[in-house]
Amino acid sequence: MPVKIRLQRHGKKGKPFYWVVAADSRAKRDGKFLEKLGIYNPNTNPATIELDVDSSVKWLQNGAQPTDTAKAILSYKGVLLKRHLLGGVAKGALTEEQVEEKFNAWVAEKEAAIDAKKGGLDKAKEEAKAKALAAEKEINEKRAAEAAAAELPETPEGESAEEEVEAVEEAPEVPEEAPAAPEMKEEEAPKEGE
Repeated sequence: MPVKIRLQRHGKKGKPFYWVVAADSRAKRDGKFLEKLGIYNPNTNPATIELDVDSSVKWLQNGAQPTDTAKAILSYKGVLLKRHLLGGVAKGALTEEQVEEKFNAWVAEKEAAIDAKKGGLDKAKEEAKAKALAAEKEINEKRAAEAAAAELPETPEGESAEEEVEAVEEAPEVPEEAPAAPEMKEEEAPKEGE
């Protein structure tokens, strides 16, 4: 029975989510599988990958063939490296402790690179947000200046607003007449007997 390590699609339309599985190569893509090795979520940035390294190495040592995408995922998580190092143990070039030490050092370095990428993405988001906020403030200030200019009274050419204000202040005061009492219409007047 030829065994393949491949992806099994899950998730809704437009939002794929994959299981990394060891399955008979004759089985359907999303059908029966022998063992679930991990998950792969390409919707996040960077992609989320959780993998059982030891089970994956066991399947590779037993002859399972990964698909191209699965091989890239296994390489990214260090499964192929660990299999290579364990080949050195079988030949007597390395000990189990040396393999674990080298593999853990590689994993730590890889995690540092991933954290740096996440930090860079967060920093880029914050910079974009700050840039958008600054542009919005600039637009608001421009609108406020235009509104203030629209509220000022228009003056004929050659005169300044200060001269107009002085002219109004020097003008003699005119007493205002008291408004006349409104006259009532006959219809509005109260009728006798009410």
